[in-house]
Order: sequence, then structure tokens, then C-alpha cells
Amino acid sequence: MLPKFVQGLKRTFQQHHQLNDEVKDWQQFQFWYASSLGQRLADSEKQIIEKYLPNLFGYYLLQCGCPEIKVENKAGNWLESSRVSTRFCLDYEVNQGVSLQSYFDQLPVKSDSLDIVILPHVLDFSVDPHQILREIDRVLIAEGHVVILGFNPWSIWNISRQFLFWTKQSPWNARFLAPSRVVDWLSLLGFDVIQRQGYFYKPPIQNDNIIKKLNFFENIGQRFWPNFGAGYVIVAKKRVETLTPIRPKWRTRRKVVANGLNAETINRNKL
Repeated sequence: MLPKFVQGLKRTFQQHHQLNDEVKDWQQFQFWYASSLGQRLADSEKQIIEKYLPNLFGYYLLQCGCPEIKVENKAGNWLESSRVSTRFCLDYEVNQGVSLQSYFDQLPVKSDSLDIVILPHVLDFSVDPHQILREIDRVLIAEGHVVILGFNPWSIWNISRQFLFWTKQSPWNARFLAPSRVVDWLSLLGFDVIQRQGYFYKPPIQNDNIIKKLNFFENIGQRFWPNFGAGYVIVAKKRVETLTPIRPKWRTRRKVVANGLNAETINRNKL
């Protein structure tokens, strides 16, 4: 058997290699967002975020993972609809719109300090998505909210992924975590899911002329197969753990005198 310190070095090297792959996959995914299909997905996701974000309140909001999006040839910002005054964007690299640089599972944020955290496809490209959720649980205050965007494995996009996964190109190299699995993880960490919705029901076609003709897929999908969209959004609230007070059991202690006799015996002898 290898010495413990050698095993530790080997484990550290493997984790570092996995993190490097994670960063490369995420950067590749950001480039994919610039494609025609990626921008149409971003447009749909911006509409979803604008639907829920104005109803979430607080003082501090953090978005982990900040892909550069351009909706209808205009710079887009998913946080514009938020009423929170102080908003930060964190990513692996500092670029336009990014104010913090860090790994997603090691946030440089004080515990119990954030009101809202947004994760756009971060779990899909993470080596350890559960650890990221634990970190989110650490930094959120009680009754704080997390908004998660992910790729749905129960969609036509995943069928394409089965044929293109070997290419290791974005977004087909993503994990495509099932929303029910993410909900289970959140429940174990003490979150209550308050909203869950699918979006973008069109097939993954890059041609703009074809994809425009398939806009009717959105209305049909939302009405007849709402759980089979290419993506899903989950809004969850951190549960407040209430403490049950325990009443102390009071006992009447009998007085003891120096010679070992109790007060009741002394009074009886005086009679």
C-alpha cells in the first residue's frame, strides 16, 4: 500500500486535474452561448429569470457563472429585473461584468450573508455539484433563495446529446442532471422548492430561419409537455430551523444538616 501522504498527493492531483477540466468545459460553454442557438436559449432564460427574480427580495445577490449574452444583438443582463440594490457576479475569470473570481465550490463570501444566489447551468458542468449546493447553503441567510438553471435529461436535447457526447463539445458534454435529483439534494440540505418550470421546447437547431418557424413549439410544449423542455428552473428557499425549547425539570432538594439528619427528622424529634 502507498503511504498516506502519497495517497493524499495523488488525490490532490486528481482533484486539481478535474477542476482544470471543469474550468475548460465552462469556458467552452460560454463560447457556445455566443452561437445562434445559445443566444436563443439565453433569451428564453432571461425571460424565465425576469419572471421570478422581481419577487425575491433582500440586500445582496450573487450570480455564480456569468456567460456573456447578447439578446437581439443587445447586451443582456439577467440581473436587471432584480430589486436588490447590491448585485455581484462571480466566475472563474474576471471579464466584463464579473467582479469576483473564484471556484464555485469555494466562494469568498461570509457565511449567512447573501439573500439570493443564481446558478445558471453551474451544476451541469461541475465535478461535484452537491458540494456547490452545500456552499450555497453556507452563504445564504435563513429564508434566502437559490435560483438554479439546468439542462433537462428528459428532453429532445438529450437525444442529440447521446449522439454528440463523444465530441466533448458544449453543451453536449454537460451532466444534464435530472431536476428531481436536484430537488432531492436541496431537500436534504434544508431547502423548500417553491417554483419549478421547464422552458425552451424547440429542437437544438442552429439555423435561424428554421428555428424561427418552430416558435409554435413553445406554446405546445408549455401546454402539453411542460416537463420536457430543454432546460428547467428551480427556485428554492432555505428553510428556517426552529428550536424546540426544553423545559427544565425542577426538583425540590431536601435540606441536609451537618450531622447527616434532614430537617424533617429534626422537627419530629423536637415534638
